[in-house]
Amino acid sequence: MNLTPELNYLKEEIAEYAREYGLDFFNVVFEAMTFEQMNEVAAFGGFPTRYPHWRFGMEYDYMSKGYAYGLHKIYELVINNDPCYAYLLRSNSPVDQKLVIAHVYAHSDFFKNNYWFSKTNRKMMDEMANHGTRIRKYIERYGHETVEDFVDCCLSLENLIDLHAPFIRRKEEPDRRQAEEENNEAGELKLKSKPYMESFINPPEALRRQREEKKTRDTHRKDYFPAEPEKDVLLFLQKYAPLEPWQRNILSMLREEAYYFAPQAQTKIMNEGWAAYWHARIMTEKSLTDAEVIDFADHHSGTLSTRPGQLNPYKLGIELFRDIEDRWNKGKFGEEYENCTDREIKQKWNKNLGLGREKIFEVRRIYNDVTFIDTFITPEFCEEQKMFVYAFDKSSGNYVIVDRDFGVVKEKLLFLLTNFGQPYITIIDANYKNRGELYLKHRHEGVDLKHGDTVETLKKLGKIWKRPLHIETVFEEKPKLLSFDGKDLVEANLKS
Repeated sequence: MNLTPELNYLKEEIAEYAREYGLDFFNVVFEAMTFEQMNEVAAFGGFPTRYPHWRFGMEYDYMSKGYAYGLHKIYELVINNDPCYAYLLRSNSPVDQKLVIAHVYAHSDFFKNNYWFSKTNRKMMDEMANHGTRIRKYIERYGHETVEDFVDCCLSLENLIDLHAPFIRRKEEPDRRQAEEENNEAGELKLKSKPYMESFINPPEALRRQREEKKTRDTHRKDYFPAEPEKDVLLFLQKYAPLEPWQRNILSMLREEAYYFAPQAQTKIMNEGWAAYWHARIMTEKSLTDAEVIDFADHHSGTLSTRPGQLNPYKLGIELFRDIEDRWNKGKFGEEYENCTDREIKQKWNKNLGLGREKIFEVRRIYNDVTFIDTFITPEFCEEQKMFVYAFDKSSGNYVIVDRDFGVVKEKLLFLLTNFGQPYITIIDANYKNRGELYLKHRHEGVDLKHGDTVETLKKLGKIWKRPLHIETVFEEKPKLLSFDGKDLVEANLKS
């Protein structure tokens, strides 16, 4: 639906404010919608032309009931695309529309400039429509239940991808293979050097260790397929599972979509924090009228509100960006500051460097949530933001603080963010026992797999691989091997 003249004026005005601050965004196409239309588009993840599937209907029902009962309200949707598409709720008040438009421009700036989005398809709106068309044709040809059942299997495995695969250069260009390093047949990684420096640049002892390590690796993996553990389970299935051409095509499409959405999960805190930071700056310094201040403050504070035991990405992101800007403006970084042990001096520390704005743009460009938190969160920040480890107390029925230690808080936070908090699973052997059975391994990091979810996932995976499956994991601190033959699940103990 076309924008009203008032909304057209607001979007142009706020776009100019955003550019004045240095934001660099894609051209943004705004559309105004009723709440029914907004719920429908949101149920499809912002792509109204996607393939038909029951989970989209379930999402629509959930969102519609939530809106009707006053439990939640979708103010905006914005899509990583070029041009960027954004949807506005028609019933929003003018101050909300201003806030949302400013928020959208900041999101678009993040999509365009953050490194972790650099490998995404910038024409995904068209690509999603193509996927929808192809899957609908398969439904017409093979039947709705057959295709939907296979899509269910693929979606149950969509988190089993290698998040860093788009950034890995797996094959050297022919003209650069001998550039500065060479890996000889013996497994030695030798650096280029002059003959008289050879013994210093490539010590014989180091080369000997390399040969021994390669021999050990080759001996250990020589009977395995793949030769190295494979984290991109979807790609492996796409290549080697006994699938019909239409099934392989669907798996390829859904894998592509999984990689498209992955950076959004990798940068949720940064992305929302960046958008909240800039909508607050644009509104309070440029766009607000006197009559709108109270409404803005009410809605902005509602966006940032956080309850004990919960993580609000808007709140954590905006406060950490503000903290980084303040620290780099005052020079609260570097060896001298870190080595200062006087708490009072550190609190008053101010070298008036004025580097804050430059620093937050740099952070926006190269970090993701894990590196963002790992690099910039400090004990002072945790104390100021009252970040503690909470647990549910059954006796009182409330969440209570169980740990205030900065190291523990940071560790818990990073654990939640690493790999989206999803289990880290790799394919170890696709010819286990020389019978074409699939052997997977769960990298246990203190949290057991949920037994019911594991069984359901193995069932879905079994429909794709069509051979027995095995997964090595840990339950209640004991190594286990779960084996599934398509009907029954057998659990066996493994030696520690």
